[in-house]
Amino acid sequence: MATITTWSMSALQSALPSVKVARTPSARLSAGSAFPSPSSSRVKLTQLKPSLKSLRSFSGLAPLHPLLSLSSQESSDFGDVFTVIDNGGRFYAMRHGRKVPKLNRPPDQRKALLRGLTTQLLKYGRIKTTRARASAMRKHVDKMITLAKDGSLHKRRQALGFIYEKQIVHALFAEVPERYGERNGGYTRIIRTLPRRGDNAPMAYIELV
Repeated sequence: MATITTWSMSALQSALPSVKVARTPSARLSAGSAFPSPSSSRVKLTQLKPSLKSLRSFSGLAPLHPLLSLSSQESSDFGDVFTVIDNGGRFYAMRHGRKVPKLNRPPDQRKALLRGLTTQLLKYGRIKTTRARASAMRKHVDKMITLAKDGSLHKRRQALGFIYEKQIVHALFAEVPERYGERNGGYTRIIRTLPRRGDNAPMAYIELV
């Protein structure tokens, strides 16, 4: 048969956790009890405010949300809160309609490089350079040959302003009408070759057709 166990008030009070009580002079507590009596007045319980550490400044992809800082686990970093993209790359603005290859040079040096390559190709007929430079200078060579096919004085002066050597311009205007008279564009040919030794840059031959 089950036995009935009686609980005393003192046993229940001893089992409960102690609570800090701020007592005023008019508050009266019952003897041997941690709880104020119903007749006591102006009893204030101390509220433990969570101590928030000052958050360090963070500049990331996501803005800092104030509610996310009240987490139970306070850590020095924000690895659990923010998603940081770090793949070793760099972010650049997109250049829509990019038509001018920069060739890792400022505008003045890039123009001088293309003028020199165009002069050498018209002088020797075939040169070896990188594929990027060959593709960039191709349109300038075609333009010089188009100017020579016209043969006017104005076109000759335009060619003299771009090609470095004057003798090449005169020879170009003398030979182009006979050589490319029936061809409408496509005056150059690019032939890929082995990469350059040292930096493994892709190389190519560019020649006149």
